[in-house]
Amino acid sequence: QVQLVESGGGLVQAGGSLRLSCRASGNTFRINTIDWYRQAPGKERVSVASITMSGATNYADAVKGRFTISRDNAKNTVYLQLNSLQPDDTAVYVCCARNSFGMAIAWGQGTQVTVSS
Repeated sequence: QVQLVESGGGLVQAGGSLRLSCRASGNTFRINTIDWYRQAPGKERVSVASITMSGATNYADAVKGRFTISRDNAKNTVYLQLNSLQPDDTAVYVCCARNSFGMAIAWGQGTQVTVSS
């Protein structure tokens, strides 16, 4: 079993920054990739960024140059640095762990990010 807990969301003005954390516990050796998704009200969940245990990263076009994903293996934590936030970034952000087969093995509970104009 793998458990994920997100933190770091909140209310910020446009142009501001936040850092989200996704801390893993349990059988973390099963994790190959951590994804960050977001879901805005009335919209589908979409991928934001991902990072593999080897450090390879990937970003959605909408956040490239503004968001940065990183990891601290010693702390079993993945971070998502959100810069230059805009109202369209308002969403619940949730992290997901995938194994080496690409299968989702755990989801966090989500953390709310609200950007005011």
